[in-house]
Amino acid sequence: MISVLPARSAEDFETLAVLCRRLAQWDVDASAPYGVSEEDVRALFHPETSADLLATQFGAPDAMAFIARSEGLPAGCLAFDQFDDDTAELHRFFVDAAFRGQGIGRALMGAVLAEIEKGQARTVLIHTTFYMSNAIAVYEAFGFRPCAPFRETPAHVRHTDVFLSRSSQRARDGS
Repeated sequence: MISVLPARSAEDFETLAVLCRRLAQWDVDASAPYGVSEEDVRALFHPETSADLLATQFGAPDAMAFIARSEGLPAGCLAFDQFDDDTAELHRFFVDAAFRGQGIGRALMGAVLAEIEKGQARTVLIHTTFYMSNAIAVYEAFGFRPCAPFRETPAHVRHTDVFLSRSSQRARDGS
């Protein structure tokens, strides 16, 4: 059985930190063939992997992190925070390799987008990399499409950038 719940307790944020460190290592390994150094990956994309820093970032009133569990074991995570007044941004999308193919990514995405819909955001953004093809497939299944870059990245890593966006249900309905 899959459960997806927001991170609330210190223990939850410790679990989130472990998952985020696994994501960072996966990203380091996956980016190496594309000429992106471990130092760049960690500094640019995974600087905040301690439980305290994650709790500060995703425990804020306009942010939240979710942890998926399969049969009670931590299986994945996804978080969001406010990008600006009308926009939320997704972060830290990860499903542990041992749990892939079980619908955990879709469960996380559904829970996070449902939470975002409760707020004021009319657009949801994602900055990812082309080699995260499984994540991109989930994003596209939930209506994300390519968009213009919404942040600057160093020239030597820009060749890996993928920027996606999705309008909220409220924006699609015109309300």
